[in-house]
Amino acid sequence: VVRLFVIAFTKRRQDQVKTNCYAQTAQIRKIRKKMVEIMTKEAGTVQLRELVKKLIPESIGKEIEKQTQGIFPLKDVLIRKVKLIKKPKFDITKLMELHGDGDGDAGVEMVRPEAEDAMNTLSADIKAADDDE
Repeated sequence: VVRLFVIAFTKRRQDQVKTNCYAQTAQIRKIRKKMVEIMTKEAGTVQLRELVKKLIPESIGKEIEKQTQGIFPLKDVLIRKVKLIKKPKFDITKLMELHGDGDGDAGVEMVRPEAEDAMNTLSADIKAADDDE
């Protein structure tokens, strides 16, 4: 279950002189209702992986912009945040289905053996402390 946060800005008319443009409250309510309707339709029917694929090209924002043109022209409609409310159930059989049974690729043995003095610094400090005692 995810929660989507969307932001949209009103677009100025072509011959408008003022720098800002405000929608009326009734228009804002209609726009919000349409936004929620589109987001639940787009996000509610797909898996999380497909939702991420929709979020990257901003297709949901473009769809909202297209659908709300009749109410009030919008620009820069973006999904600004996505919160994961409830983690999806982890299904081990689905994971094994995706990855198969490993294909036997366990890697290769190193060509040259590791030197005896090759040791991380923590192990070296512990060994040095033991030698001092």
